[in-house]
Amino acid sequence: MSIRTAQHRVLSTLNLDGTRRWIRPTLAPGRHWSRRRLVGWLLIAVFVTLPRMTVGGRQAVLFDLARREFTLFGATLYATDTLLLLLFLIALFLGIFLLTALYGRVWCGWGCPQTVYLEFVFRPLERLIEGKARQQEALDQQLVPWRRLVKWLAFLVISFTLSNVFLAYFVPVDTVLQWASRPPTEHPQGFAVVAVVTALMMVDFAWFREQMCVVACPYARLQSVLVDRQSLLVAYDAGRGEPRGKLRKAEELSLGTAPARGDCVDCDACVRTCPTGLDIRDGFQLECIACAQCADACDAVMAKVHKPAGLIRYTSQAELERTGQARPRLAALRTRTVLYPTAICVVAGVLAWAIASRGTAEVTLLRGVGAPFTVQSSGEIHNLAKLRIDNHSGADRQYHLDVEGAADLRLVAPQNPWPVARGGTKTQNVFIVAPAGAIHGKRKVHVRVRDGATYDVVHSFTLLGPN
Repeated sequence: MSIRTAQHRVLSTLNLDGTRRWIRPTLAPGRHWSRRRLVGWLLIAVFVTLPRMTVGGRQAVLFDLARREFTLFGATLYATDTLLLLLFLIALFLGIFLLTALYGRVWCGWGCPQTVYLEFVFRPLERLIEGKARQQEALDQQLVPWRRLVKWLAFLVISFTLSNVFLAYFVPVDTVLQWASRPPTEHPQGFAVVAVVTALMMVDFAWFREQMCVVACPYARLQSVLVDRQSLLVAYDAGRGEPRGKLRKAEELSLGTAPARGDCVDCDACVRTCPTGLDIRDGFQLECIACAQCADACDAVMAKVHKPAGLIRYTSQAELERTGQARPRLAALRTRTVLYPTAICVVAGVLAWAIASRGTAEVTLLRGVGAPFTVQSSGEIHNLAKLRIDNHSGADRQYHLDVEGAADLRLVAPQNPWPVARGGTKTQNVFIVAPAGAIHGKRKVHVRVRDGATYDVVHSFTLLGPN
């Protein structure tokens, strides 16, 4: 059986015969690299320290799945706050759309955790232990590559540490610290989460790597519909660089026998430094994460051959097609860059208003299922109501139920006062009992619900009876 070989590379991480092509990029220090490294380390510092920060006496960010509470910088959302959660997600996605429309895939190269940790934690550690790209390739041929074993052990320690930090976003940080000092048998669920996340990090950063950006991440596919001709991208200026060619000898240049060439010297430095294995000179590609490593590498080469920098740079497709303009000039006011901010302001305004006007409890009073009313042998008229209370106060509460302004009516409930835990939801059936002849068709009453602290609201309810 013969194996067919592709004529052209399908993915940057695959060889022509379909085998894995390991990407071992050469580091290209430069101005973009220095700025990205600063941003990356700041993001890492924020990720590590944020669980230890408090706002209003609570952990700044905590997604407590057990209690179904989501705390974001002092504001606590509950599982019942579906509208608020929906508005928050809509605002988040609109922000991503706006960022992409303006700056292309800059999030992937500058802020994505996959890129930040791979490029500024794991790969630097790999170069420190295994050496440069050729030394790493030599380890592939060794039967027992002890340097690689040391690297994997270091990766495991870092992954385990980051997994505990990750857990602190879903479990209070004090609880995580207690678990870390006790045997795993006392907290098997928490230990299982840390073990699974550690294993996933090891698989990702030690093996899967850039394939997450090239194959798995859907953002690259969405980018094709989110960007336009004015979006900022990392691109090669073909008008200036082509036709490319190697540098000619001085005597050829002096005799005028060297053919006309563009500024690109065809050194492939941009290819060797690309973390996803692309050749930026092939045009705009979805796999590009806009990290500008190719731009730093090219600028260094241009400086050596005494040519101006910027052959590869941040620019836009529309800018490259213009003549006589070397620097990017983005058209900030475009249809999508006006609609996205407007929509973000509207959604954010509604979200802020909804959070500010939200009470400490959400009470729903509905008619019970079944007969609208029943008449007892004594003549009393019973109306069944279904009461639901969502406690948003941040503390356990006791809710008292009363019928206001109707001395002849009484409310019968399984529990009164009614305890509801912090962030909890409870539903119970209550009866409003009226004496014989007190209701003729319909009668509106008011049910008062109060917790003795922050919630005291009167809710209307319509009683039904015989005509």
